[in-house]
Amino acid sequence: ASGLPPNIVDQLVEAERIPIKNMETKKAKSENRLKLVNELDSGLNKIKDSIGTLASVRGFQDYKLTSGDPNIIGGTVDPNAAASGSWNIEVMELAQKASAVTNGFPDRDRSEIGTGYFRFNTPDGPREVYLKGSNSTLDGAAAAINNANMGIRATVINDRKDPDRPFKLMLAGENVGGENKIEYPTLYFLDGDYDLYFDEERPAKNGLIKVDGFEFEVDSNQITDIIPGVTIDLRQAAPGRQVNVSVNEDREVVGGKVKEFVDAMNEVLGFIQNQNRLNESSDTTQTLGGDGLLRSIESRLRRLIQGTQVGVAGSVKRLNQVGIEFNRNGLLNFEQEKFDAALASNPDGVQQFFAGDGFATGFIPSLKRTIATVQDQVFGPITVRKRALQNKIRQ
Repeated sequence: ASGLPPNIVDQLVEAERIPIKNMETKKAKSENRLKLVNELDSGLNKIKDSIGTLASVRGFQDYKLTSGDPNIIGGTVDPNAAASGSWNIEVMELAQKASAVTNGFPDRDRSEIGTGYFRFNTPDGPREVYLKGSNSTLDGAAAAINNANMGIRATVINDRKDPDRPFKLMLAGENVGGENKIEYPTLYFLDGDYDLYFDEERPAKNGLIKVDGFEFEVDSNQITDIIPGVTIDLRQAAPGRQVNVSVNEDREVVGGKVKEFVDAMNEVLGFIQNQNRLNESSDTTQTLGGDGLLRSIESRLRRLIQGTQVGVAGSVKRLNQVGIEFNRNGLLNFEQEKFDAALASNPDGVQQFFAGDGFATGFIPSLKRTIATVQDQVFGPITVRKRALQNKIRQ
């Protein structure tokens, strides 16, 4: 009857909430800007991680092993201990472990070999393994020997050359080389379904190789003391055939580490570009577009990338000399071929440019200082901006 709208109370309450809604909108915008500042901070951390990987490469070098025949010789390289070089290796004989195989039985888990024991003469003295009852089979003997933990492994094999008695017990030492001698056992068994005896025995023996024409006896097929920093795997004997083994700089690995740095840098530069990309519909209250923080960080990074490293030894002074420079889009290009050529012709100069003295000179120390200044926990512009936004959100 008054002519007032029926939802006047709701409208009054909504009107009273307008200041709160405005504050919530401002808070959401500040939270979004804080999220963007944290994203920028995370990008700078990725740059630090990438240059940390670069700085960890000894002499800014890495190495790889190349074998003339990987079926005969392989291996791995410790980049912190290896040096480049080339060797010719002939594998005359592989080192062997002591082994023996018994006569055959019709089955592996039913035919009994009797009650008794194996007596082994090991480097630690005589050892005996007893069998009786239900475990007096080939499977039972293998399990008992393996459980004795005396450096001998037992396996039941199926030798199909003898279809009537195909199952045999094979014993082998765990390690190769003449120092791992095992005298295979004397057998004492009674009341078995069949007699048990050894058909064939082979003693442990050292291997024989030639390195650049010099003959050496080795006690393992994995050798660590022939080439510094290299573990050689002898995989197959090939008497009379020399296999060239070389250790060279692995430029692909080093180049990959540099590309990781370039990608991390482009991630930050691309983030800054996206924030600064404005049009008529852009809402700068929810982005960092035009923010002085972005201008400051971009200016520092560009100055460092385009600048000359003062005080480093060698002829490499700028990033563009190793294939890293800005393109028309404002991001970095990495020319792998140019980097490889610089590293091949002047490895010490490239290393000096990046690493310097590790503290005052060099690109990596300079970049670390630049990022540390930006991220300083008291006066760094990122820290100051985070603190201001957090205070605004709390208010």
